[in-house]
Order: sequence, then C-alpha cells, then structure tokens
Amino acid sequence: MLPLFLFFNLKPTIMSFTQVITKTNKKSQIKIKPYFDPSVSNMGLEDYGITMFDGVKHMEQLACIERNGIVRYVTGLNEFAPAVKLLTGEAKDAKVKQIRTIVADLEKELASNIIEIEDKDFWNKVTLLKPNNMEFWNKIELKCGNEPVYLDLSDPYDRIKYHAIEAGGFSLVAKSYDDARSQAVPPKFYLDKEEDTAMIRTEYKKLRNKAYSELQKLFDKNSSKLFYIAKVVDTHSTLYKKDTPNDIIYENMDTYISGNGVETNKERAATSFLDACKTNMETLKIRAIVKDSVFFKHIVNKSDGYIYHNDTNAALGRNVSDVVEYLKNPLHEDILNDLIEKCEKFWNS
Repeated sequence: MLPLFLFFNLKPTIMSFTQVITKTNKKSQIKIKPYFDPSVSNMGLEDYGITMFDGVKHMEQLACIERNGIVRYVTGLNEFAPAVKLLTGEAKDAKVKQIRTIVADLEKELASNIIEIEDKDFWNKVTLLKPNNMEFWNKIELKCGNEPVYLDLSDPYDRIKYHAIEAGGFSLVAKSYDDARSQAVPPKFYLDKEEDTAMIRTEYKKLRNKAYSELQKLFDKNSSKLFYIAKVVDTHSTLYKKDTPNDIIYENMDTYISGNGVETNKERAATSFLDACKTNMETLKIRAIVKDSVFFKHIVNKSDGYIYHNDTNAALGRNVSDVVEYLKNPLHEDILNDLIEKCEKFWNS
C-alpha cells in the first residue's frame, strides 16, 4: 500500500505536467489567426479586432480535386501535384525530396512504416499518406474561431495541417498574412509565422513614419511644396489657398496620412503622400491647377471621353495624366498660363 503522502502529491504533479504541456504549446511560433481588415465593415466586429462573434467556430475539411472519377486531396505532400509538375531541374528535384522526406517521417510516426526516400517504389509502399486515401484525409479538418489555433510541428497531425494550408488545402485559411491581404475576397483566417507576419505588419508602420518625417521636413523647410501636395492628395483641394495657415495644412495632412481623411486605406494614404513628395514642383503645381480647374469648370469632360479647355475648346487628353503632359508642352503655354491666372486668382483671394 502506498504511503498517504504520495496520494496527496500525485495530483499536483499531474496538474503541473499538464500546465507545462499547455505552456509549451503556447510558445509555438506558428498559429492560425483570424484575419480582419479594420477598413472593411463587418457588422461592427472590426472595431474590436475580431472576425466573428464570440463562441462561433468555423470548421472545414481538407479540400480535394476530382477528375474523371479520381480524387486527389490538396495536401502539399504530393509530388505529382500540378504545382510540383510545373517545376523543373534542381528546383523540382529538391521539392520532390522534401515531400518524400516529410511523408516518410509521417509514415514512420503514424503507421510504423519505414520507407527509403530514394526507393523507386516509394509511393507504392506508402500506406497512409497516399493523396487518394479518402479514409485518412477525410479526418483532417480545421476548427477556428477568434482565438489563435497553435500548430505544434512536433505533432504529426499539426504538421499535416501546416503543409495542407501552405498548399491551399483549406479555403478558410490563407498561407500567410501577405497572401490574405492580397486576395480580392479575404479569407477568415491566415497562417501566422511570427517573423514573416511581424515583418509585413511593420511595413505600414515604416511607411507611415516615413510619410510623417517627410511632412515635418516640408513644414519646416518647404511650405510651398506642402501647399501643392495638399491640393493634389486631398479631394477637397479648393479648401487650400495661399493664406491658409501652414498649421492647418499640416494637421490635415497628418490626418490624411493616418488614414482618417478622404483616403481611409492607411497604406494607400501614406503611399499617396510619399509619391506626391517625390514629384517635382512643376508637375505638382500643374496637377493642382488641373484639379482646381476641373472643380471650377475651366476644363470640362465631354461625352466623347476627352477633357477640353472651356475657353478654346482644345482637347487636352482623356485623363488627368494626359492633361498634365499636354500642359507641360511649351506649345500649349497659352492654355497653361490661362489656367494658372484663373486658379491663382482664387488662391490669392
């Protein structure tokens, strides 16, 4: 019979072991996280940084492709998959070797089946991870909600899910944060590899901070250029006149860069501002003149798709870029001077 104190010590020991396992899993650098775009309305959930209501879970089985009655699962572990067939030379050999190495390891762990990766009958000896093994692959599924789902790559089933996500085997989950944000219809979740995702997430911050730095430089040293940039990037260009205080222009551009102005996409706003900063003064001024001239109908769009100078009825081009290039041409200096005179009369009023 065991001493009494061992019974008392047994339970805490088991609890501690469980806690260690949980803690270890949480350290995993790879996880499935909900993806959301704060600029896209989603029943107000975007305000709280979540994709769905609490308690809601999405579940999906591994995708498969059927052709002529033959089913192949999208596993990322099939050397005969179309994506692998497109590879050539060393790249293809390396990919096939990688797939076979992973499959051989999984077969050994899950089915006690040891296979040499160089074996010419490799796939004939695979028992569990054949791409058409419906009984096995139908059991591979993902269940995701607002909380991250950690993938422990020491677990064979988590490794299988990881490679399937990388191959596009789950429509719910993009293979990376970058892949999720590039899709026309964003997925609900993405595979978060800590370092890659952190790098992508900081791209906007770097862009934004660079835009703020350029804004400060313009405010301190080149207020004239700041005036034209404000007229170019802000939809409400007629708000700005020569006597508009620089502090107001600075504040409006600060709001614009942060994505709280007319351009609500933060990345596009910062990029647009930086692009304007790189533009030379001549082009900026002409673009500002074209913008205000459209507003005051000094130049007008007509039904034939061209933009015309209202006074002379001269065709300037089909779009703003065409008009800017037209006005840069010394042969059309008379029209440019006419527009400058009319716009500057308003700017100086």
